[in-house]
Amino acid sequence: MPPACASSSWSARARPDVGRDAPARSGAAGRASLRQGLAATLALVVAGLAPLDGAPATAASHATPAAAHPASADGGETATREELAAAIAGLLVDQLSPSALAASVVMGHVGGTDAGRLRAYAEESGVGGFILMSSNVPADEAALRALTDRLAGEPAATLPLLLGVDQEGGDVRRLPWDELPAARDLQQRPPSDARAAFEARGRLLEGAGIAANFGIVADLGTDVSGFIRRRALGTDPAGAARRVAAAVAGERPSAFSTLKHFPGHGAAPGDSHVGIPETSMPLAEWRRTHALPFVAGIDAGAELVMTGHLRFTAVDDEPASLSAEWYRILREDLGFEGVAITDDLGMLLSSGEDRYADPVRNAVDALAAGADMVMAVAGSDAGTAPRMAAGIVAAVERGELAPARLREAATRVATLRVLASGLLD
Repeated sequence: MPPACASSSWSARARPDVGRDAPARSGAAGRASLRQGLAATLALVVAGLAPLDGAPATAASHATPAAAHPASADGGETATREELAAAIAGLLVDQLSPSALAASVVMGHVGGTDAGRLRAYAEESGVGGFILMSSNVPADEAALRALTDRLAGEPAATLPLLLGVDQEGGDVRRLPWDELPAARDLQQRPPSDARAAFEARGRLLEGAGIAANFGIVADLGTDVSGFIRRRALGTDPAGAARRVAAAVAGERPSAFSTLKHFPGHGAAPGDSHVGIPETSMPLAEWRRTHALPFVAGIDAGAELVMTGHLRFTAVDDEPASLSAEWYRILREDLGFEGVAITDDLGMLLSSGEDRYADPVRNAVDALAAGADMVMAVAGSDAGTAPRMAAGIVAAVERGELAPARLREAATRVATLRVLASGLLD
């Protein structure tokens, strides 16, 4: 957990040189500035973190980002790489202005392969993440890597942008040269095959400069004619759980793994791109069946869980992406500690339900319920993410979103960005 930091008021948190309004730095100068800033932050972290075994904390002799496991006086480790990243993230988040803090929990999108235009969008909007769709992928791997290097950049928010992609393989693949086995090929094969496929897929994404894969479908494909059947890693709970865990284990060395679509698209028939699929399945039945692949993936170390626009009426009338009860179940019952990201909130606009017609309201409600990052793709433009960020700030000022909840979300997202930066490697 991040160390306790001195509290600061919501309105007076900004520093002149931190946040979306700071001047951008590029190239070697940007990397040097980023390393210097994180090195100074890491020095504070190393000095303040208690060793894992409870021995007194001591500062490392060389407090640099490469010191992922600084030693304590008795030779024990003070913290894991992930704990250091979380601690650094907490300190960095406390330096952000309200507008930068709000923007940092938005994963935005605009189309096109003009790297300069995409980078300008990232800098102007201040988004914490960007999802690459097919329209963002050039014709070959080298061109994609050049684009992602420019897009991730060294933004004024001090951390590289978190880049994500839907790369399941098969029917859902943004990188068309991915010819690795997809879920439909793996459903009846041993878990070792799923591990090998996602290990190779993770290396492919790493080579492309993409940090997060929204690619492990933990839904059950129980319905032969169901929307999710061909994309699921299994048709029975036990088999799906084993393949999901194997896929996470294979992918994690190279890319952040995401489990989707929590709490399970297989339980709710229909296509969530055009409506809100609904089920009356009792919670007890869900725990025995559709929960198991998610539990297995979480236990295997998945860094993200994507919440679906799925309504389980026995649990909550709200779709899971906006449901405080489902986020509670995810955290408290399943023990997930990573980043909970919504499925594309633009999909809710197609539900036909008036209460979900405002994407900004949906973003605020998702964060208040427990999401850490909100995604905006369908129906969005370059102004969508800034409008969401402004709406988040306004919601905090009106008392509709607790500052502590927003800080918690931003810290989890920033932790992934610290890890993705490579500066702790």
